[in-house]
Amino acid sequence: MKIYSYNDLSTQEVDNLCLRQLEDDKSIEERVRDIIDKVKTTGDEALFDYALAFDKVKLDSLFINKEEISAIAATIPLEAKAAIGQAFANISKFHSTQIIKEAAVETMPGVTCWRETRAIERVGLYVPGGTAVLPSTFLMLGIPAKLAGCAEITVCSPPQADGKTNCYLAYCAQLLGIEKIFLVGGAQAIAAMAYGTKSIPKADKIFGPGNRYVTYAKQCIQSTTLTAIDMPAGPSEVLVLADDTANPSYVAADLLAQAEHGVDSQAILVSNSTRIIAETLEQIDNQLKELPREAIAAKAIANSYAIKVESMKEGMNFSNQYAPEHLIIATTQFEFLIPLIINAGSVFLGNLTPESAGDYASGTNHTLPTSGFARAYSGVSIDSFVKKITFQQISPKGLAQIGRTVEVLAAAEGLQAHKNAITIRLNTQDGY
Repeated sequence: MKIYSYNDLSTQEVDNLCLRQLEDDKSIEERVRDIIDKVKTTGDEALFDYALAFDKVKLDSLFINKEEISAIAATIPLEAKAAIGQAFANISKFHSTQIIKEAAVETMPGVTCWRETRAIERVGLYVPGGTAVLPSTFLMLGIPAKLAGCAEITVCSPPQADGKTNCYLAYCAQLLGIEKIFLVGGAQAIAAMAYGTKSIPKADKIFGPGNRYVTYAKQCIQSTTLTAIDMPAGPSEVLVLADDTANPSYVAADLLAQAEHGVDSQAILVSNSTRIIAETLEQIDNQLKELPREAIAAKAIANSYAIKVESMKEGMNFSNQYAPEHLIIATTQFEFLIPLIINAGSVFLGNLTPESAGDYASGTNHTLPTSGFARAYSGVSIDSFVKKITFQQISPKGLAQIGRTVEVLAAAEGLQAHKNAITIRLNTQDGY
């Protein structure tokens, strides 16, 4: 893990550190476009082929149904069942507070405006299942989709070695009332939900994190189809901002928690304490040896770095430039930093708030913007699954109040028909 001094870095060097692009991005782009074209052209046939090529599974069907889901869910260990149940309750409770009915407003006498919420009808949820299967992601996407009232929810997740799904995803499906899981992963799953195939319905919006193939596929279909995406959620990342009150063993554990996601994950340490940086790196070496996914985490750590800053405020300046998916403020004095946070997907405050709590069960959503997109995107919420439609209604009094304003503005823009739409009503409303 490289160590930099923030004050020794030029503006260009800071910008370079904030980049997430890797050398093979161009080759990934070409491969993803090929996959999308094949799925668009040959549909289910391509999906069966990719399951064999990428997942090493020969599928008889592209989905498992309600009965199969029930049978698989029944094998879940009791402790895991209870844990998923608790996470389900917490995530539901947090997201249910986001269902808000907005009040109508009378902008002037007789002119009433308001917004109403409508669920997106057809949504596609992608649940990754490459080096790690993520039932937590199923909950994070499925719960707000259900609470929002989406009529059709399509779920895609890569097949396991037995050509099915695992008991954790199956149990999540039961809790959510999902009766089909499509056994499709990667860029091909995104393409299938974007274009639709004989088996997989077309979605109006696609949700879910994934590797760089999935991320690029989402960005590609957003620009070439009428299907929207939640955000470009790619390889996971964390930035830990720590001072002398932090616990190096905690900080190391938080950094490794991100590193074990994948070799392209990033774990960044920013601190105003040379001691904390040194002891954290020592702890990383010690803890890394105990991890089952040591090889993956070690590669991610090798591509990550630490930055020494002069103050926590300076560290926050760097964090805002980096715009992390996850931001951990590892200090006992975090309150004064909260107003300084401008760009972050989700924030974890204090030494007893690990990012993994948010990943699983605190209640907030873990599907978050990565790669610097936290500058402009929010994490998934109820809002992600709905549209807000504006309404207005004008009474005779309101027409008299607003009519001349609209006539003048329409005339100024040279749009006579717009002006006439008002004038004809003003001249005839008494006889209406």
